[in-house]
Amino acid sequence: MTTYRQILNGVAHRFDGLVEVLAKASPRRSGDELAGCAARSAAERAAAQWALADIPLTTFLTEEVVPYDTDDVTRLIIDGHDPEAFAEISQLTVGGLREWLLDAVTRPDAAARLGRIAAGLTPEMVAATSKIMAGQDLIAVAAAVHHPAAFRTTVGLPGRLATRLQPNHPTDDPSGVAAAIIDGLLMGAGDAVIGINPASDSPQAAADLVRLLDDVRVQLDAPIQSCVLTHVTTTIGLIEAGLPVDLVFQSIAGTQAANRSFGVTLPLLAEARAAGESLGRGTVGGNVMYFETGQGSALSAHAHIGVGGKPVDQQTLEARAYGVARAYDPLLVNSVVGFIGPEYLYDGKQIIRAGLEDNFCGTLLGLPMGVDVCYTNHTEADADDMDVLLTLLGAAGTAYVICVPGTDDVMLGYQSASFHDALYVRRTLGLRPAPEFEAWLASLGMIDDAGRIIPLPAIGSPLAALTTKVA
Repeated sequence: MTTYRQILNGVAHRFDGLVEVLAKASPRRSGDELAGCAARSAAERAAAQWALADIPLTTFLTEEVVPYDTDDVTRLIIDGHDPEAFAEISQLTVGGLREWLLDAVTRPDAAARLGRIAAGLTPEMVAATSKIMAGQDLIAVAAAVHHPAAFRTTVGLPGRLATRLQPNHPTDDPSGVAAAIIDGLLMGAGDAVIGINPASDSPQAAADLVRLLDDVRVQLDAPIQSCVLTHVTTTIGLIEAGLPVDLVFQSIAGTQAANRSFGVTLPLLAEARAAGESLGRGTVGGNVMYFETGQGSALSAHAHIGVGGKPVDQQTLEARAYGVARAYDPLLVNSVVGFIGPEYLYDGKQIIRAGLEDNFCGTLLGLPMGVDVCYTNHTEADADDMDVLLTLLGAAGTAYVICVPGTDDVMLGYQSASFHDALYVRRTLGLRPAPEFEAWLASLGMIDDAGRIIPLPAIGSPLAALTTKVA
């Protein structure tokens, strides 16, 4: 194990191994303090960031964070590393990569430069770099990267912000779900996916919701994809039963043990992807996987221990979850950044910083990255914090955000963005819906030439007339 040292203001700081220097270089957050790996002072954090900046990127290919022999996520990352894509940056340190990225975004071919190195970056490299970047650095680099993915719509294109329409209902009542769907579509939401968190684990309930979503899509002739966010094994069963499944969902994390706590393995994810692809339901693309992640998930499962028995910080483990997602070429990946609660992200400041880090790391690794701009009601955060994060993510080019009626998810009991919030950020930053969805809205006379939803009376909306077809 390598020992890293840094002298700051005459005080010598020592960090035993990559795991410790990564953790102590992290911006302050409650989850790392709970895990016992956070810096003990601002001075120690600064010293760790200084030491981290001097570490060569090649170190991350030889010094593991979680043991290779016992963790299949580490094996996936190391064995899947692309040396050809890495060659251009292989001589850099972590600090050097930060400078390279900030220089790249000033060039006319920034997107091509950043896209070219994506497969040469490991999650630990991007996590390390994010720890020494300011908020504006995270925004500038993420905004310059574009990794489109497609099914019936295309997400991740520059100048676009898609939305997941989340019509959850506390009893999975079909009328309640359908009403929330129509509410969202009337306000231009749903171009990333219409995705329901079912209240029940019942396969029959999931099947009923899959049929409902597909009926709505067919009756409205809308270019949308749907997803019932049930366990991956349930979805495989639905596909085998002949149900009209579009996307296959699963929560994932950054260690083998954390994924085991979710009831998944890497081979099972590959089986799920193959099952989804076998249906061939995409019209403009074949990306069928939808993953959700979140900082703190490994710690909450007591699956956060790395090399030398040391706890790994939650942001590095979150980036490793993106390494898992990347292997399955997904349509959508999103961090539910504030959902896990104040034990892991204490207040609005920590949630905002974590949301920008997650968007940066996922995007830089080559994913169509989205964020659920959210918080739970016992967190020291409020709607103003979420407005700030939503605006910053819009500037950072996030591929999509999640929207619920009126910001209040009545099934999961947390606060997310509303349909109105998505309209606000699109209008303020000049962002447009996914092109296929925008064309559909235009065909109904619901959107103007600038991509803005037209304020039609609900009773006179062409979409309202179409709802008579949805029984």
